[in-house]
Amino acid sequence: MSEGPASLPTSISLPGRRRLRFAPSPTGALHIGNVRTALFNYCLAGPEGRFLLRIEDTDRERYRPESVLEYQAELRWLGLLWDEGPDMGGPCAPYVESERLPLYRKAADRLLEGGAAYPCFCSRERLEELRAAQRASGLPTRYDRRCLHLRPDEMSQLRAEGRPEVVRLRMPEGESSWNDLVLGPQRFDNAEIDDQVLLKSDGYPTYHLAHVVDDHLMGVTHVVRAVEWLPSTPKHLVLYRALGWSPPELAHVPLVLGPDRQKLAKRHGAAGVSEYREMGYLPEAVVNFLAFLGWSPGTEEEVFALPDLRSRMTFERLQSSPAVFDGQRLDYLNGVWIRRLSPGELGRRLRPFLPQASPEQLEPIAEMVRERIRRLDEVPGLVAFAWADPEPSASLLQGSLSRSAARDFLQSAVPVFQGGSAELMEALRALAGSAAASSSDGAKAEVRRLMRVVRIALTGQEVSPPLDACARLLGPQEADRRLRNALGRLQGPG
Repeated sequence: MSEGPASLPTSISLPGRRRLRFAPSPTGALHIGNVRTALFNYCLAGPEGRFLLRIEDTDRERYRPESVLEYQAELRWLGLLWDEGPDMGGPCAPYVESERLPLYRKAADRLLEGGAAYPCFCSRERLEELRAAQRASGLPTRYDRRCLHLRPDEMSQLRAEGRPEVVRLRMPEGESSWNDLVLGPQRFDNAEIDDQVLLKSDGYPTYHLAHVVDDHLMGVTHVVRAVEWLPSTPKHLVLYRALGWSPPELAHVPLVLGPDRQKLAKRHGAAGVSEYREMGYLPEAVVNFLAFLGWSPGTEEEVFALPDLRSRMTFERLQSSPAVFDGQRLDYLNGVWIRRLSPGELGRRLRPFLPQASPEQLEPIAEMVRERIRRLDEVPGLVAFAWADPEPSASLLQGSLSRSAARDFLQSAVPVFQGGSAELMEALRALAGSAAASSSDGAKAEVRRLMRVVRIALTGQEVSPPLDACARLLGPQEADRRLRNALGRLQGPG
């Protein structure tokens, strides 16, 4: 460790303006719990505040550099645009922890000089043996402070031997308390808190030191994070006090649970943000859904756009009880947002799901499916007939009809499609009603069987969008070809 006084920059100060941050660790996919945290920080910053993106890449063993760009793309897709960050800079740059290592070293030196931290030379093997022995005795696993009282000459000898050295926080006696903006008054006995490693032997900080230094220097006014960090908060408050800094306001939001009331996991269908995008969820729906996993507007309203959330969300309306992830509600909200899109906009959103469609086809497809779907990935199956010749067999075409009845009706339907009538469905139903008038099974049932013949001829599917929409998508020439092809298969006795 370096010697001499440790000087650190002063914290940025913007009186009256909130500064909140999202600081993900790029170690894998950005999962839905991370996104909810980002959303809450973005919204609670408010229209007049600042939302910061900071990359906490100090876990070098699990670090995935490609995740950084993936996270940024996913946040942009959701509309959670940051005011300062690694790609755009800002008054507190750099916004990547691995580029801020000298700051953490200086903070660690200051803590060492003030006696709030101490060097530790214990090997990984010794620490693993210590934890195993504590578990076997039914004790909490924690460091035994073996290195706390090393003499200077002993530390010099260990350094001369090349022993790896870390810096540990020295938890003081007493209590740590604060008023959490979500959970209310909190109090912890410091004697129950471990002496946390702050600076690793490779010079990289742990989360505990890095985020305290960065939040202070970046002027973060409020920290919103998952309740899982609650037991670590006393360590952070001790660090703030030892460094002579005032801590930000703290808000610990509850866990997101699966339907079985266990922590949300893959088995519940939880997915990364990119997976939700690939499944055809709209960013508006994902944001709307996540906002209600820990927040309530206090009214019966349930559909909120992101700007509305940012102007309405307050700490007072954050909920302290765990939220339950309900996939059916997400599907419902996605359907609501799909129907709010214009056919042109919905067609644009469908482009990644229908690469084979021409630009002219996308809007008609959107009009065809918008009332029938809850996710965009349902659309390819609904309109696959447009690019695959169905070639249905005679038995599939006729169904429960006689072959002659199916053939006769299809023959009479061909001119209706050729005419390109805007009232195609009405004309078809009138035609089917006339043909079914003498049916012994009832006219309505017979009409359904007759209309089915046309549906199978055009799409090869038992269930499809409305026939007039299918015909428009195919175009008059292709619709006519398919009808005549089906007629050819129905020739002969039967």
